[in-house]
Amino acid sequence: MPHSTAPRPHIIEGAVVRHHASVTERLLDKAFALAFRGLVYAQIWEDPVVDMEALDIQPDSRIVTIASGSCNALSYLTANPAQVTAVDLNTAHIALGRLKIAALRHLPDHDALRRFFVEADNRHNLADYRDRLAPNLDETSRRYWEGRDLAGRRRINGFARGIYKRGLLGNFISMAHLIARLYRVDLKVILEATSIEDQRRLFDERVAPVFDKRFIRWLTKQPASLFGLGIPPAQYEALAGDQRMATVLRARLERLACGFSVQDNYFAWQAFNRGYGRAPNAPVPPWLQADNYETLRGRIDRLTLSHTNFTDHLAIQPDATLDRYVLLDAQDWMSDAQLTALWSQITRTARSGARVLFRTAGEPTILPGRVPEEILSRWTYSEEEARALIARDRSSIYGGLHLYRFKG
Repeated sequence: MPHSTAPRPHIIEGAVVRHHASVTERLLDKAFALAFRGLVYAQIWEDPVVDMEALDIQPDSRIVTIASGSCNALSYLTANPAQVTAVDLNTAHIALGRLKIAALRHLPDHDALRRFFVEADNRHNLADYRDRLAPNLDETSRRYWEGRDLAGRRRINGFARGIYKRGLLGNFISMAHLIARLYRVDLKVILEATSIEDQRRLFDERVAPVFDKRFIRWLTKQPASLFGLGIPPAQYEALAGDQRMATVLRARLERLACGFSVQDNYFAWQAFNRGYGRAPNAPVPPWLQADNYETLRGRIDRLTLSHTNFTDHLAIQPDATLDRYVLLDAQDWMSDAQLTALWSQITRTARSGARVLFRTAGEPTILPGRVPEEILSRWTYSEEEARALIARDRSSIYGGLHLYRFKG
């Protein structure tokens, strides 16, 4: 299995460019592919707690997941699977995942790990990188972190200046804060709430009116405006449905702001604070929790990362050898042919009792009518279960969360 992190932009374009679309649509797709080559997510935006409940991970489970920021791949180790393989097309995401693995192996204690990835703007992090992490990184990952971004900044310096404010999503969130301030709204106000009722009041009074502004309605009608959320043009229409995009985004942000206590939702902190909270009891992902530190260190060798396409990775696996598949929202990008190729490989490699978990921008599952019935009929799906799963997802940005079980 190739592990090179050398840039392979044609792979990303192959995944997102709709070759049978109009010229305008193809240009938008290519623009998204270009933006997606750099760091997109410093933190993954899928709730690993819900994932682990849905996946029902067992000691013999062999998981294949899309890496993204690698937070969930690491968090799955707390459930004691036999193996986790994280694949990604994005060079930066692979380098980030390998940096996190190196940090768990080589930083001296949980305090150092927390400073590096929770504070993520402490200059001591650069010394830890130089002395403890860089010597233990593969050459391509080290070259990535010591290289410079489009603004001429050394990428590793992000961990001394706020890594969660960088990358495509970090820049998008920073821009959202800037626009809100133009309307005299400080989005951090949500985090001052002492109850969910208080969160609701602050959202209704301060944040919600921004979505009624003419400029916001115009801006959110442009598909390119959502590139920072990692949403390609092909996913834009699925997200909007029959509604105005400003209305959809307001509803998703409302759920993030009001659906769960901010005392227990690190996704809300990332959105409204542009980083995790600093208090000792501030919410963080499972892989960064102190109680899981020794467990993660003991199991870290069970996680591997690979710079490749999900379907291509499955194609070289033996029959009936895997049983947990996590696709994030990648299928929203795919053509019918790509979906069929993917599910053919999933079905071929699935063991009895295997599970597939994925998210969608819209609410319904996207598979019926697009994946051949002879493949899909070998899996069971419950709309009621899907509604229950998405209701518990604290990230709140997706319309649907779907679980398929293999019949055999």
